[in-house]
Amino acid sequence: MAARQAVMLLLVVVVLFWPGLIHSFQPLFTFDGNSTTHRVITERAVLRKTAEVCRDIAASEGRDFSLTIDDSLSIDKVQRACSSAGTSTSLLSTVIFQTSIAKMYFSNAQVDLIFALSEEHHFDDETFQGGRDVITAGLSVPTCRNCTGGNCENNILPDVLQQGLLTSGYFNIFSSAKPAGKCSHGGLFDKTSRQDPVGGISKDDIGSSHGSLHHKAADLAVNATIELLEDIRLAVGDKNFLRLMGLSQSSVLCFVIDTTGSMSDDIAEAKRVSFSIIDSKRGTQQEPSAYILVPFNDPGFGPLIMTTDADIFKDNINKLSANGGGDIPELCLSGLQIFVFTDAPAKDAHLKSTVTALIESTKSVVTFMLTDVLASRRRRRSTGGVSPRSMSQSDAQLYRDLARASGGQAIEVTKSDLSLATSVIEDSSASAVVTILQVVKNPGRPDNFTFTVDGSLRNITAYITGTSSLTFNLSSSSGVSQSSSQSSGPLASFTTAGNLRRLSLNTDNQTGTWEIRVVSNNPYSVKVTGGNASLLVSVTGSDTVKVTEVTLFDSSGPTEGFGSGNFLVTFSGVPAGDFVVRLKGEDSSSTSRATPSSFQRQASTQIKTSSISVTTQTNNTNIEPGSTVSIPFTVATTTNGVVNDSATGTFTVRANNDRSYSSTSPSTITIAADSGGKANGTVTLTVPASASSGTQVTLTIEAENTAATDINYAVLRFSVAAKVTDVSRPVCQVVSSSTDCPSSSSLCASSQWEFIANLTDGINGTGIESVTIRQGNGTLNTSTVVGAGGENITVATYVASCCSQNVELAAVDGVGNVGTCVGRAGESTTAAPVTTATATVNTTSSGGHTLSISHCLWISVAVYFLWK
Repeated sequence: MAARQAVMLLLVVVVLFWPGLIHSFQPLFTFDGNSTTHRVITERAVLRKTAEVCRDIAASEGRDFSLTIDDSLSIDKVQRACSSAGTSTSLLSTVIFQTSIAKMYFSNAQVDLIFALSEEHHFDDETFQGGRDVITAGLSVPTCRNCTGGNCENNILPDVLQQGLLTSGYFNIFSSAKPAGKCSHGGLFDKTSRQDPVGGISKDDIGSSHGSLHHKAADLAVNATIELLEDIRLAVGDKNFLRLMGLSQSSVLCFVIDTTGSMSDDIAEAKRVSFSIIDSKRGTQQEPSAYILVPFNDPGFGPLIMTTDADIFKDNINKLSANGGGDIPELCLSGLQIFVFTDAPAKDAHLKSTVTALIESTKSVVTFMLTDVLASRRRRRSTGGVSPRSMSQSDAQLYRDLARASGGQAIEVTKSDLSLATSVIEDSSASAVVTILQVVKNPGRPDNFTFTVDGSLRNITAYITGTSSLTFNLSSSSGVSQSSSQSSGPLASFTTAGNLRRLSLNTDNQTGTWEIRVVSNNPYSVKVTGGNASLLVSVTGSDTVKVTEVTLFDSSGPTEGFGSGNFLVTFSGVPAGDFVVRLKGEDSSSTSRATPSSFQRQASTQIKTSSISVTTQTNNTNIEPGSTVSIPFTVATTTNGVVNDSATGTFTVRANNDRSYSSTSPSTITIAADSGGKANGTVTLTVPASASSGTQVTLTIEAENTAATDINYAVLRFSVAAKVTDVSRPVCQVVSSSTDCPSSSSLCASSQWEFIANLTDGINGTGIESVTIRQGNGTLNTSTVVGAGGENITVATYVASCCSQNVELAAVDGVGNVGTCVGRAGESTTAAPVTTATATVNTTSSGGHTLSISHCLWISVAVYFLWK
């Protein structure tokens, strides 16, 4: 995977394009400084729609919302306004909000990069899906004339404009051929623009053929994006929409628990710490947004429980009991998520590289609670009886390696001391925890580690793991020191549990450089974290933040600002093997300080260089139930990120997926001489016919050299989706609207009006799934009847006070198509009500925004990592 070979830091991905090759809005950056990019269009639309949702929620709850919704919105402004409007948000929400938006515009950029020459992806050559026949029914109809003197402002024929015909420009970098009289896209690389009619009609930037219309086109794109987002909002509801955008988000509490016979004490402690977190944070901004429980045993794992209801989670974790487990190793890695409780080595250790790949690609942080390492393990009873066995140091090393790769910790304690170590879980569940420093020394040696404390940090905690002979000394920026012989001193108080020392630092008025000196010749780790009280440092962070240095431990690079808090970092070299990213900078947000304050942050997840490249080629990430998809892949060896075309070699290939779906792949692949340094293979993945739409599947393809000293991977994520044949919106037919409201507004409270409408999705539609009140403060009831043609008709009856004389209903069908129905008190009847026999009736009612038909819609949100 390229992310392990070439490192572009703090910008996630930076894609540079030749302006003439891109035939759409520029993806991320402009070359003239005045054009509007895909990134800006996406940000504007998302910010405006999110602000509208928060405004409407505030209005429905009688709260104030003072934010002006226009193109000047920023992520911080919207997050603060949504928080003030009663939406539960936090600094972590802001990070996820930024990440969600970045995911969208980087996906747009990928379309321009991967499908640069695809007419279908850019609607070139009049390839409008579903409408091509209408547009191209007469291919001989001309649409353009020659541009004159380089001026293309009037090159579209008047008849096309007067009749409102739809067309698009033809584009080809290899051939000038195009249908006679047709418009070209235009630009340096478009050869068709040199064929009559010469010129183009693109509005990609202000320097394009129709550059004078660029900003108008960008505004239309923003409005079209807002319209799409509104459909999504109506389909999933306001709260789920905000979750999709990353607001109303906090940390997810996840426990992976070994439930075999000797784990009863560990399960009891997992219950205690999870209940403590739930009860102490319920109703606060730090309340977890979701809860995940994965029990594992011998020989399986699950069922996975995921819920947003704390009481359901408590009920399920309360039901856990320790039982079973014949042989010692457990299937731990199959259920790997966040906090893993176990006292046995992993039976599925062969999945280590796959799990490492998933950790690196998802930026997960995994902490292991390992009990009784090297201690005498209790006998696990089974039918035939099993001899006792302990988890050896080599067994525990696998967990240590995974924890190190993820930025987590492997905490080794006795069962009796487990309760002293689980404070790490409570620390991690706090909102917006950032890593300041993290190092692992294996083999161990005495060393000094410095870190910077800035005024934005609160609740700074240091974790040191190592053998009992380890000692340390802590020094503050003011010269005060404290040794490990002092459990409570001027700089920190600390507790010891097993191999863990947890230090709660007292950093009041002591910003600057601190130091920890560790003395040990055995392996150890040091991690320093803090709660970010006011400063958000991320890929698209605060405008008051300046990143001055980014370090890959043994190399550092200068930074170049791109505006909006984005920085490009260039390195002359990348360290061999494992490394992590650490950045330093200055924050000038405080007006009380004469000079900017310094800060330091470190990425949690480990990065590893590799001389192996694994790339995949797939154009579709949706798979139909019962179908098989083929994924071609290429393995190559690289030097400094460039394919070594003279290299040869044989590589072990492994393909795993997290659903255990049937899959095939070659066991090895060989790069032969004269092959250009590459070898190709194919992995197949078969989805069962019983798989539900919306199921997510993660496929990992790994390649390892014969010496087992180097490995790389590609991770692909697929969605199971049944073929969609229903592309039509639900249709509304107004039946009646009463006219009983008094003319005087002072009398409106004593009167009501009624609105009735029939909502249909057609004979071949997927049916109306839900009807909600989009606008209005009345009560909605629905019932289902069968029409004369056999189609199901949802009859919506809305009753409201005459003080609220407008209503807008939103109807969502089974695949998410959204239709609206608008009514007003005083409008006359436009259709007769349906009088056929009732087939089914489903009626509910309540005030305000009402969901009146059972509706279940799963949302999958891909979250990308952002350094904080």
